[in-house]
Amino acid sequence: MRRVTLFVNGTSTNGKVVAVYGSLEDLMSVASSKLGIRASSVYNGNGGLIDDITLIRDDDVLYISEGDSFEDPQEDFNGPEKGQTHTDWLTLNVGGRCFTTTRSTVVSKEPESMLAHMFREKDVWGNKQDSQGAYLIDRSPDYFEPILNYLRHGQLIINEGINPLGVLEEARFFGIEQLAEQLETLIKSSQPPDDHSPLTRKEFIRFLLTTTTKSELRCQAANLQGVKMLCTNAEGASLRGCNFEDPAGIKANLEGANLKGVDMEGSQMTGINLRVATLKNAKLKNCNLRGATLAGTDLENCDLSGCDLQEANLRGSNVKGAIFEEMLTPLHMSQSVR
Repeated sequence: MRRVTLFVNGTSTNGKVVAVYGSLEDLMSVASSKLGIRASSVYNGNGGLIDDITLIRDDDVLYISEGDSFEDPQEDFNGPEKGQTHTDWLTLNVGGRCFTTTRSTVVSKEPESMLAHMFREKDVWGNKQDSQGAYLIDRSPDYFEPILNYLRHGQLIINEGINPLGVLEEARFFGIEQLAEQLETLIKSSQPPDDHSPLTRKEFIRFLLTTTTKSELRCQAANLQGVKMLCTNAEGASLRGCNFEDPAGIKANLEGANLKGVDMEGSQMTGINLRVATLKNAKLKNCNLRGATLAGTDLENCDLSGCDLQEANLRGSNVKGAIFEEMLTPLHMSQSVR
């Protein structure tokens, strides 16, 4: 979609901003309706007759006639204000880089923004200009470019290498609220989870489903109360300090899960069901496994030092090479493992 400003031939006031769709005849129909004339010819700002819709560019200023020849609208002006209207072209010098646009572009999309107020009424803000007449704005040009493009066509497009946080700060500075909201959503959705922030049970399960390489899964201090992940594949994941204990008494269920090489050091797992799960080479140091079901679990070479296994069921589990230092006495072990 392209957007243009239409004037009656020979004038530069009471213009109408319209969208360009379809053919040249469609544009004439819209012009007739908006300007109250019988449009039959369209000219560009230099007086060139336009006979092909593809020649019209976004933000063009066009003059519509009823068949008469082009009349220069600037001939109606005298003095230093000649040719300066609310829809003429502007050049903005942003941080040393120049951008050319129209006044309607910076005013129409976000009419309540600071940028719109700066250029809605001429010289109300006392905008400073450089030697070439470009308006000086002391902001970052890299972050301003996506903002200007948003005002042109309404789409948020950020080139590779441009930090969205910088664009967000510029959007806030210029008071472009709708764009700021889009940027906040974009930034939030693109941020990876903080390894040190507690995760919810739903977030953890979503990560398991979407992470193809489980060794990349890092969910330290995750809140996994009463989670149900039967036969889940979390091989090589880091789940240090996670809480599987539900105050309501719902037991976490990881029966048959592949937890080979998983790091669950310091996790709270009272009553957890790890029946026939694979924990080969896993790190369960200092875990609370009181009342846990570990029947038939593969604990080969598993580090269980410092664990609380009181009332845990280890019947039929494979504890070959497992480390039980500072855990249970040989008597307790002989009672638990069958």
